[in-house]
Amino acid sequence: MTGAERIPPAGSPASRDEICAALERLHTESVEYWSSFATKDFLAPIGDAWSPADNVRHLTKSMRAVSRGLRLPRLFVRIAFRSATHPSRSFEKVREDYRSVLASGGKAGRFAPSAMEESGDPDAYRARIMGYHAAAVSELCAQAARWSEGDLDRLQLPHPLLGPLTVREMLLFTLYHNSHHVEGVRRRLVNA
Repeated sequence: MTGAERIPPAGSPASRDEICAALERLHTESVEYWSSFATKDFLAPIGDAWSPADNVRHLTKSMRAVSRGLRLPRLFVRIAFRSATHPSRSFEKVREDYRSVLASGGKAGRFAPSAMEESGDPDAYRARIMGYHAAAVSELCAQAARWSEGDLDRLQLPHPLLGPLTVREMLLFTLYHNSHHVEGVRRRLVNA
């Protein structure tokens, strides 16, 4: 991936299948990017910012939370988080709203990566991080596949910064969020 955040490269994904295909494509491109780092650089902070590994761990943590929400029975989701009160926004609008929240000081909060748990073998630790990340992408798409297009727009899940999002918006956010962090690392390294 080069240049500014370029996901989605082939237009705006809207359907569940388009979103998951874009997420899987981004994952493939991201793995290629993360693989370009020497292990010590992958694990090292970039100045006072998270390391590439911490970015991957944060993305994994946030995708797992979305997958947990998607595993819930639809009736529970409707009762706990209510039916959607607005139509699903586009990828571009979700991206714009998220950028606005970040510009206003929004932070990862409880989704920040926990302290590193590196054992004696940095390469094995890196492999575990990347394995968990790949599993989180697969699980998210598998859980999303269980949802009908209609339910993606009828039901909502809570987002810690954006508030209630339709399930479709949550998937669109997740796609953008992954791209945002890859490009954030790229920008920090260029400016370091």
